[in-house]
Formats: sequence, structure tokens, C-alpha cells
Amino acid sequence: MPGIRVREEESFEKALKRFKKACEKAGIISEMKKHQHYEKPSERRKRKVNAAKRKRMKLEKMLSR
Repeated sequence: MPGIRVREEESFEKALKRFKKACEKAGIISEMKKHQHYEKPSERRKRKVNAAKRKRMKLEKMLSR
């Protein structure tokens, strides 16, 4: 888990923003959202297939330009 040191004369809001950014960079927030609800294996496969399709379509679109 990422940690930050609060600098001298740094406001709490600014430190919290840096912490949130560090968590986002480490992938903690997306991992937490993934585990909020149980996902059946068939739903997981379907989500991965759809993501692969979107990625392929995006790549084809970029190559056709």
C-alpha cells in the first residue's frame, strides 16, 4: 500500500490528493472496485472478450487512418 509523508506547511487536502493519486497509480482503487461484487467466471470471460474486441477495433481504427 502506498504511503506518503506529509510535508511541512502542506495542507491536509493536498496530502490527501497526493495519497489518492498514489493509490490510483498502484491500481488499488480499480482492484477494490473489481472486488466489490462477486463476478461469475462466465461474466469475467465475457468482460475480457469484450475488452479485447474494443482494443482490436481501436487498433484497426488507428491503423486505417
